[in-house]
Amino acid sequence: MKKAAFLDRDGTIIHDVGYLSNLANCRFMPGIIELLQRLQKAGYLLVVVTNQSGIARGYFDESFVEATHDFLETQLLQHGVTIAAFYFCPHHPEKSVRADLLQACDCRKPRAGMFIQAAQDLAIDLTASLMIGDSARDLEAGRAAGCRTYLIDEALAGWISDL
Repeated sequence: MKKAAFLDRDGTIIHDVGYLSNLANCRFMPGIIELLQRLQKAGYLLVVVTNQSGIARGYFDESFVEATHDFLETQLLQHGVTIAAFYFCPHHPEKSVRADLLQACDCRKPRAGMFIQAAQDLAIDLTASLMIGDSARDLEAGRAAGCRTYLIDEALAGWISDL
C-alpha cells in the first residue's frame, strides 16, 4: 500500500478565483510547488480532490475541468512534480442546470468518496496519508477518510513534521 498527499485544487494548489473558467486565471499559490516537491520526495503520491459544482451550475463543463487538470499537470511536470491522479465532483445537492448532477453524492467534500475511490484505484493506505486544503470542508473530508489533515498555510509553514 502507498501513502498519498491529497490536495484540494482551488485555494490550495491554485488561487481561488471563484469559478475558474479561463486558464489565463490559473496561477499557482505561493510556495505550493516547493511543498509538492517535498511531499513527492518524501514518498507521497500526489492526488488532487476537488469539488467542481460549477459543472452542475452550468458555468463550465467536464471538458474544461479536464483541460485545467491537463494544464496543471504540464506546468507541474516542468518542476519535476507528478500528479498521480485528479478526482473531481461535478455534483451539487441543491443547484443544478443538469438533473443528473443534482444530488447529494458521496464524492462531494466533506464526504470521503473521492478519497475512497483513489484508495481503490491507486492502492493507497488512507491512514498513512495526508489531506491538505484551505477549508473546513477539505479537512472534514480528509478526517472522514482517515487521513491526517492540514490547512494549506500550516503545511507551507512547515507544520508537516513527518516529511
